[in-house]
Amino acid sequence: MNNATKNNKFSILISDWYHVNGREHLPWRKQVTPYRIWISEIMLQQTQVQTVIPFFKRFIRKYPNLKSLSVASEDEILALWTGLGFYRRAKNIYKTKEIIKHDYKNIFPKKYEELVALPGIGKSTAGAIMSLAYQESYPILDANVKRVIARFKNIERDEKKLWKLSEKLTPNNNIFAYTQGIMDLGATTCSVREPECQSCPIVKICNSAFHTSVQNPKKNKEKLVKKINFTLAHSKKSFLLFKKEEKTFWESLWVPFDNKDSKKDIIFKKPNKTEIKNINHALSHLNLDITIEICEYSAPFKVKTNLIHRWVSKDDINNYGLPKPIKTIIENYV
Repeated sequence: MNNATKNNKFSILISDWYHVNGREHLPWRKQVTPYRIWISEIMLQQTQVQTVIPFFKRFIRKYPNLKSLSVASEDEILALWTGLGFYRRAKNIYKTKEIIKHDYKNIFPKKYEELVALPGIGKSTAGAIMSLAYQESYPILDANVKRVIARFKNIERDEKKLWKLSEKLTPNNNIFAYTQGIMDLGATTCSVREPECQSCPIVKICNSAFHTSVQNPKKNKEKLVKKINFTLAHSKKSFLLFKKEEKTFWESLWVPFDNKDSKKDIIFKKPNKTEIKNINHALSHLNLDITIEICEYSAPFKVKTNLIHRWVSKDDINNYGLPKPIKTIIENYV
């Protein structure tokens, strides 16, 4: 079997497999639109499907289409992202919907070149939108697809080589079934640690069937620990938050006062009482050791600082983007 024939067989087998075994229950596979595919693909970047499902459903309930999203503020979008992590993705959704509103008259772009130029939409996400929403033949290369192709060809994961192979393997026909199928195959049968080669549709033409040592996952490096000291001021029904402008983790989210800013004594009055809470929180690349001094006041006080800040009612907490551990502290304490 020559390469062209083998490549063609690869796409046919995967498409046929999808019609029987595909994950059609996933919420973004129902009522497929460019908008729904875009939101799901952004959420799925660096995040597992089962984690994304409830966030996607909640997001779509509030913003079912591009028109409803077009009037959303960045804070409102970030609020729906609380707990999902990688908050820059939410900021990119805000930036992209603003561009679509102003440059495309609130109509979702239909050209690959237009999509790939938008914030947060790389080649693979643009390819997914084109192939799934518009059913035009474009390659994708997410983590699952990389694994399937690398094992099929029995090669190391070189990004440039895998992109070229993805382009060659992507068929002109049945693009929806193929694209969904290769993602599903990598997520289920051709998994990272325990690939089920005996159940794989391409087992007879795969160059590494029953031998996947090339794809053994790398050992996790020990993550650094970062210590953070916050001061959280609160009255009976409100709390004082500051918008994080530093371009690191939690950028643009609302957090308690970060004591490293060294103006604590100027900003805060003497509280009625204080309590210390300690939280350990894991990010993808960092472990956070968070100490929060919780200061109780009879009523909100005026704050003199050039930092963006706001006294927020506890009833309005869901309208603000907060890191999950901070939101948990507020919900359970204030």
